Amino acid sequence: MAHQRFKALLITLITTGLFLVVTPAWAGLPQGNAVKDPAAILRDALPFDQQDIRTLQHRLELTSNDLRAKRWSALGKAVSRSQALLNTRRSTILNAVPEDRRSRAEDLLAEVDTGLEDLQQTVQATDKPEFIANRRKTLRHIGDVEALLVEDGFERAIPAEFDALPRLQGRATLTISTTQGDLTTVVDGYNAPLTAGAFVDLTLKGFYDDLPFIRAEDFYVIQSGDPEGPEIGYVDPATGQERQVPLEIRVPEEPETLYNETFEDVGLYKATPTLPFATLGTLGWAHSAQAIDDGSSQFFMFLYEAELTPAGLNLVDGRNAAFGYVVEGFDVLEELTTDDRIRSIKVIDGADGLRSHA
Repeated sequence: MAHQRFKALLITLITTGLFLVVTPAWAGLPQGNAVKDPAAILRDALPFDQQDIRTLQHRLELTSNDLRAKRWSALGKAVSRSQALLNTRRSTILNAVPEDRRSRAEDLLAEVDTGLEDLQQTVQATDKPEFIANRRKTLRHIGDVEALLVEDGFERAIPAEFDALPRLQGRATLTISTTQGDLTTVVDGYNAPLTAGAFVDLTLKGFYDDLPFIRAEDFYVIQSGDPEGPEIGYVDPATGQERQVPLEIRVPEEPETLYNETFEDVGLYKATPTLPFATLGTLGWAHSAQAIDDGSSQFFMFLYEAELTPAGLNLVDGRNAAFGYVVEGFDVLEELTTDDRIRSIKVIDGADGLRSHA
């Protein structure tokens, strides 16, 4: 009963606008009907322009509604249409891949062919768990093809005033080892280069090792990155000053990334960022309640709870920067409390994408 009363109170606070923020400033809850699969968000966030493979990706992702309703005939048609699309547009897709990666793309598309054939078989067998497993594997191969389509050395323009800050080119995969177990995360330098860069840079410095979780609220956030002692962020030994990372938010329809501007500041009241707070384990960068440009080292992981995501209400997109997602270890994430600590964070792939423009 206490659990249910807490949920009811939190819903009331959110929907009446009385959900208070403290220093550092945290995030509000995301919209209802949120995407629960971080892999889908990360696929959509890849910066490339080849619509055939994107259509194939979305067509398979959108089979979820038919699958839930067990509309097997509609599922079979969707898979057949996907096979036809790949057969007719294969050359166009491959020609868009840089030549030195094309052989790898051909191999991956052959895996997609096999995956689509397997999906047809699971449709005929009306095997829902097998359909989900085959679709996940096939979408992973499609995502790998999409990653090959990203221009080599792709970087977004960053204002010169931030030249002294590290930035991440591409993506990095990290393992966050905690007292409850391990989480695997992917951080996105394509769309949040400064925020992801700061996180990877501090990880490589060992900054987060043995730091406690300073805030843990059920259905809300788990936060860390506050160093021991009076400081609340990372102090650069070269300057003796706290290094601050600007608010950094990418919007798909906008030509420039927003720096130190909220959605309200620029009138984007209904926009959805490229990296939304829309799934369990979204990584967000914390800043104070007094400013949006003073985030330094503290980060949070969003705890998605379907009952606490009123449709049409989102108090975090456009106010905090998302920079990546937990992709494995969700059971660990939901067990963390302020009694737990980060044992270590390790970059397992992508460290070579870290750039310093000092």
